[in-house]
Amino acid sequence: MRKESRLLKWIYWIVVVTALFLLGFAIGWFAKRTHPNTENNSASRRYLREFLDEMQPNNIREHLRKFTQLPHLAGTEQNLRYAEQIRDEWLEFGLDSVEMVPYDVLLSYPNKSQPNYISIVDQLGNEVFNSSLAEPVPEGYEDSANIVPPYSAFSAKGQPEGDLVYVNYGRTEDFFQLEREMGINVTGKIVIVRYGKIFRGNKVKNAMLAGAKGIIMFSDPADYWAAGVKPYPAGWNLPGGGAQRGNVLNLNGAGDPLTPGYPAKDYTYRFSLEDGVGLPKIPVHPIGFHDAIQLLKNMGGQIPPNNWKGALNVSYRIGPGFTDDFKSQMVRMNINTDNKVTRIYNVIGRIRGALEPDRYVILGGHRDAWVFGGIDPMSGAAVVHETVRSAGRLLSKGWRPRRTIVFASWDAEEFGLLGSTEWAEDNAKLLQERAVAYINADSAIEGMYTLRVDCTPSLHTLVYDLTKQITSPEEGEEGVSLYESWHKRDNWTNDRDAPRISKLGSGSDFEAYFIRLGIAAGRARYTKNKKTERYSSYPVYHSVYETFEIVEKFYDPTFKRLQAVAQVRGGLIFLLADSQLLPLDADQYADSLRKYAHSITQLAQSHPEEMKMYEVSFDSLFSAVDNFTVAARDFHERLQTLNRADPLQVRVMNDQLMYLERAFIDPLGLPGRPFYRHVIFAPSSHNKYAGMSFPGIYDALFDIENSADPQKAWEEVKRQISIAAFTVHAAAMTLTPPA
Repeated sequence: MRKESRLLKWIYWIVVVTALFLLGFAIGWFAKRTHPNTENNSASRRYLREFLDEMQPNNIREHLRKFTQLPHLAGTEQNLRYAEQIRDEWLEFGLDSVEMVPYDVLLSYPNKSQPNYISIVDQLGNEVFNSSLAEPVPEGYEDSANIVPPYSAFSAKGQPEGDLVYVNYGRTEDFFQLEREMGINVTGKIVIVRYGKIFRGNKVKNAMLAGAKGIIMFSDPADYWAAGVKPYPAGWNLPGGGAQRGNVLNLNGAGDPLTPGYPAKDYTYRFSLEDGVGLPKIPVHPIGFHDAIQLLKNMGGQIPPNNWKGALNVSYRIGPGFTDDFKSQMVRMNINTDNKVTRIYNVIGRIRGALEPDRYVILGGHRDAWVFGGIDPMSGAAVVHETVRSAGRLLSKGWRPRRTIVFASWDAEEFGLLGSTEWAEDNAKLLQERAVAYINADSAIEGMYTLRVDCTPSLHTLVYDLTKQITSPEEGEEGVSLYESWHKRDNWTNDRDAPRISKLGSGSDFEAYFIRLGIAAGRARYTKNKKTERYSSYPVYHSVYETFEIVEKFYDPTFKRLQAVAQVRGGLIFLLADSQLLPLDADQYADSLRKYAHSITQLAQSHPEEMKMYEVSFDSLFSAVDNFTVAARDFHERLQTLNRADPLQVRVMNDQLMYLERAFIDPLGLPGRPFYRHVIFAPSSHNKYAGMSFPGIYDALFDIENSADPQKAWEEVKRQISIAAFTVHAAAMTLTPPA
């Protein structure tokens, strides 16, 4: 009996203890916080406000002044000195680590003993006109050494001589019009074109394809003058002696022309100069409009269409050659530019993430400039510098981001995005696995009107939310948010009632990260009123007149516009690095895909008979977009019920968001452009600056009505539709539950 009693007692206590344990567990389970990260989220919001408020206009002013005192072309001693200064100051600001990363890339410089110029020669070969060898230097910079004269980097050497032909902007459609409607062949001729509308490298490619043996580019006041504004220094227009420097490569994302696809290290195999990627085969040279008048004023031939006429007091006749009185005169190009492998240096700084150090958010912008770089790029570099300083202040107060932040000062962007592309190639495996987003930090201002944002669709919601927390920099808009100011000035009227956000093209350092590696990317800057200010870019672009003073006197006297851009760029990296759930929106991607699919379908439907004849259908693409839309909606519904206290569940959902952009990458690349691998976005084949949606389909449709083999051309359209449909469907699959 005693044994049974003891046994019953043990059973009783086991039951009691078990019941108490289960009761305690149940109480703990049901009483647990539904938002365990409320305190952390509150602290993050507080730190974000401190971070944004820390960025000061006067600091940005001093950073800009400091980094625009001297010319600092890529590969020069002064650009290296600036790199070392940035490294040292970033360490002083408190970054965990900063390093200088070198690469040996192909750069291009004028020959100092044999200057480049354009001449008009008579029948005896005597030069009766020579173009300027340099720009008139602005006041206060007369003693500056190492100002590189205007030139086209990577131009072929040569002294071609021949009749001149004017081809408007040198676009694909301009050359088509010249040949098909005007009956003019430029084979063996020298062409002259206006700067503007498209990337200068595309103009050179078009001239080469048309058979020209040289190309001259000039800045016409119609494209580089704002109405009612005086030329620099009295205003911010381009003086007649000013000319636009720039590279004329057609790299299509290859990076260093001699090491395409691989980092330009000392051990890397290099192609010969003859086999380098994207190097032009004809001489190229830029001039100002004062010199252009001398070349154009005696042109013979046809009177051009009105939309080929600029604002100079000349006829803009097409040619070939000059009028009867000057028929014996020819144009000669004298180009002696040297290409040589040169060392460049990126500066890479890091703040180690506290919880997810293996997830990277990157803020990168270039440092090298054609001369002083007052706008391009140092307005952006000054903003990065202030962002780093402000992040350092937060670190000193105990803040540390959830994820790692990488800051980059790229070199040799002006020579083909070389520094950023080489680092992307060098770190491609890491970046594909670990990079959350890349925010670009090139020029921070190109106008005085409103904000401009270009980004991947998944960043749209984040951009809108952030700009509602930033104050408008405009006078008379105190207390108005940047979002409201931007919305009022640039409403996206054709799609929705929100500020306009544009697609990413190329022409800056996000290219390798977004279009080759598939990392979510965006850029923000202050811009002009595109409805009323019709000039290209900004008037003094890539000239000696891009000084500190042009920003201080005209573009941003208070430096509050640059402060607003700093807060947008900085706020984006803060939220991407510190939010528990990544602030990326797949629903926005779905909406954009539907618009892009309708747009490309409408383009194809301008050929209804051919679509019917060759049985071209976009049904598979729209079906894939439908699948993606459902997957995105279901994904965001699951986010609402996510147990945020479980770090594994949070990580799984974040990884799905992070890898979404990667899902649009085709490892085979676009036809003829293997380093452009994004199926949804790529630069136009006919203008590197312009972003194109469904670029494979668009390129297949371009000028298809003049195809020599229509059946083959339409088969390629069908192939590209199938690739796009597969890619969108595959991307949808990445948003479904893992198991």
